[in-house]
Amino acid sequence: MKTTTLALAATTVSLLALGAPAAAQAETACADLAKTRLPHAEVTKAVAEAVGDTQVCKVSVTSRPTKDSDIRLEVWIPVGAAWNGKFVQVGNGGFAGTVPKILFTGPIKAGYAVAGTDDGHQEAVGTSAAWALGHPEKVVDFGYRALKETTEISKALIAAQKGSAPGKSYFFGCSDGGREALMEAQRYPGDFDGIVAGAPANYMSDLFGLSAFQQQALAKPGGYLDAPARELLQKTSLAQCGGEAFIRDPAACHVDPGKLACKAGQTAGCLTAPQVASARAIYNGRLDAKGKVLFPGYSPGAEAANGSWNAWITGPSQDLNAKAAGHQFASNAFKYFGFQDPNFDFLKMDMGAQYSQAHAKMAPVIDSPDPNLAAFRKRGGKLIQYHGWNDPAIPPRSSIRYYEEVGRTIGDTGGFYRLYMVPGMLHCGDGVGPGRVEWLSLLDGWVSDKKAPGELTATAGPAQAPGGPPSQLLCPYPRVARKTGETWACAVPKKKG
Repeated sequence: MKTTTLALAATTVSLLALGAPAAAQAETACADLAKTRLPHAEVTKAVAEAVGDTQVCKVSVTSRPTKDSDIRLEVWIPVGAAWNGKFVQVGNGGFAGTVPKILFTGPIKAGYAVAGTDDGHQEAVGTSAAWALGHPEKVVDFGYRALKETTEISKALIAAQKGSAPGKSYFFGCSDGGREALMEAQRYPGDFDGIVAGAPANYMSDLFGLSAFQQQALAKPGGYLDAPARELLQKTSLAQCGGEAFIRDPAACHVDPGKLACKAGQTAGCLTAPQVASARAIYNGRLDAKGKVLFPGYSPGAEAANGSWNAWITGPSQDLNAKAAGHQFASNAFKYFGFQDPNFDFLKMDMGAQYSQAHAKMAPVIDSPDPNLAAFRKRGGKLIQYHGWNDPAIPPRSSIRYYEEVGRTIGDTGGFYRLYMVPGMLHCGDGVGPGRVEWLSLLDGWVSDKKAPGELTATAGPAQAPGGPPSQLLCPYPRVARKTGETWACAVPKKKG
């Protein structure tokens, strides 16, 4: 039995990264990793188990970089020749609270060592942030520190078990995991060779502000958008913007709910004035006094789809509106991140000074909006970002905003950054539009084989809503798919005006 140390493993990682020769070392038995000594952390379990046909060393670690920290993470390492020599760290969803082991199996079967964290707190309900009350260090752990701890500990344990560091390291996440992915590229540009950021909540504080603004509109007398209203909006959107099962080019689609306003004496097949205001708040997003977009709203075309507005914005009915995920996230964020007051009612929050106060407190810790990716580009990193055009959780135009801000900040991004907007896809998947792409494989091909991604074919996943095609063409932004006869091709959209 041998005892390994983080310092020794980290030295091995550094030497290999510099191209220095590493001494030959037999693979360490999985159980021996239980004796690994780690600064402010300890291995709580190290066991070898089968995952399908692959024997895997599963290592559990608890890290306490501060007195208020309790970061749980797991590292799974394929045993023997099953390892492809690479490492992938996966991101979380919501406010985290559990290690996302459900995402481990795919990478393991592909030969990767894989790791993930609970982001520094233990909570089964992903919309709850009550753990942050009185615990500012746990908010920092959630924001970014747990990610760094997981990366360093995982790479060290892999090197200790294998005798060599991962040849390539990747990060893959969607939603909060997408926020984490961009956080990695911004704060720790040297940690990963490639990153996939799906539907990133990187403007997290702005997202909470958007939800507060929209929920306040829905809560006004007569403002709730019930099922018939949502169905009317979707029917109108699809008819106005293409007439298919989903909208192929939402950027060119403009729906004015005001045209659906009830006329005198009309009570069905129309929207009341408060409902028009709510729909505009959802579509347009937050605007300033001059009508400039402060944060974009949601795209038309899936207003009545199951798992769309009913799950994230409106709830299934007015009496269950507070169950909508967006309502829950925003309420918890302002209670526990913004104001440290479990009785705070975000439906009564002033969207001027009061919201600005909360935003100023939250954003520096939990947001990842920095468009300066020059350091990540310089180290040779590759970034793939994707977002469903019908995402009801995180506005798809926020991804376009970030992509364009990166370009304005550091110039040409073509050598390291791709954005794919997926028509008809909801949050991180599902929806009528086919959205299944092997993003990790695509990233590895770009990093390892220098095959830059271009036009892609997305296929229908097992949970895709009925009525859509089996596949669709995806184009790197800003190009969009256009059909001529029976042929689809990527084209540069015409400039407005």
